[in-house]
Amino acid sequence: TTIVGRVKNIERPSLAIPIPSLKGFTILIDGGANLRIRPKHYLEFAIMGIAYARILGKEDPKVGLLNIGEEETKGNEEIREAYKLLKEKLKDKFVGNVEGRDINAGTVDVVVTDGFSGNVALKTMEGMAKLISDIIKESIKRKGVFAHIGAIFLKGVFKDLKKLLDPRAYGGAFILGVNGVVVKAHGSSDALAIRNALKVARDGVEMKLVERIERGMENVWNSGNGG
Repeated sequence: TTIVGRVKNIERPSLAIPIPSLKGFTILIDGGANLRIRPKHYLEFAIMGIAYARILGKEDPKVGLLNIGEEETKGNEEIREAYKLLKEKLKDKFVGNVEGRDINAGTVDVVVTDGFSGNVALKTMEGMAKLISDIIKESIKRKGVFAHIGAIFLKGVFKDLKKLLDPRAYGGAFILGVNGVVVKAHGSSDALAIRNALKVARDGVEMKLVERIERGMENVWNSGNGG
């Protein structure tokens, strides 16, 4: 933020990460930039997530607050206050609390959380994806020739699954809330990941992501609606 500065009304720029889901993708925000935040920062994340979801093709993005249960009374005081603020400002765009399982289920389009919880959720999903892949490979090896024959027939399915779970396909994570388009690529990124990161950055510029976030923040404070 020292070089490009922050968007007006944004206190906490954050990492927005598209996560594969049964309905395409779910944007997880924050993915690790802010370990401790206040209730109003959840609202900032929601507005930025809505803007990002729209440039990815979601016409009417819905927002959920990551919590330990769906009930409004769940969570610590900070989470409960964030719930009230999101409900007040986002109106019908806010569907309420969601749990970790809802991220991949595609229950909502945007999941807002603090950076600590978001990063733990992200790393857990990455580990589970690798575990599933390894289990399938080892199972095919142990079952012998018939399993290998079956795998040949399912080659297309495995290829689609690998493509869906490949983090390189998403290029990187937007750092939202800064006054410019910034994409953070993974430290182990190869040529494909860098190419896709550049494509994501180009889309952010062409779709005026920063301007959308600015308008969203103005709308939410002036009219009480983040659209």
